[in-house]
Amino acid sequence: VFLTAFFANKVEHESRHCNGKGLQRQGSSSFDRVYTANQNCGHAYPTFLAVLWCAGLLCSQAPAAFAGLMYLFVRQKYFVGYLGERTQSIPGYLFGKRIILFLFLMSVAGILNYYLVFFFGSDFEIHIKTITSAISPLLLIP
Repeated sequence: VFLTAFFANKVEHESRHCNGKGLQRQGSSSFDRVYTANQNCGHAYPTFLAVLWCAGLLCSQAPAAFAGLMYLFVRQKYFVGYLGERTQSIPGYLFGKRIILFLFLMSVAGILNYYLVFFFGSDFEIHIKTITSAISPLLLIP
């Protein structure tokens, strides 16, 4: 919530600074960059929330929470990078994609484990939690 409020505040500030009359899409290139970065971040959040919840509920909560916090920091880096030049936002974008992929794979592993338990009686939950806990610190590597 704080991150989204920060992004919205930046858009409002840039709009007032450029136009002086509230939110308008017509403006300088700096307003367009702030507005576009805010829209990009807003469009990415539903996907992030869906895979975060699925990974936490179906697989393991601690690695999912760690990846979620990392994603919020990465989105901040993406937003700030987008305000400079668009090429500065690429590392944040790629890092965010890697975190989303990790959360998605955690969700798939949790679903597969559920079906293995349901159909075959084999439970690999401990192994999956161990693997995800071991892999989650690797998300820090750029």
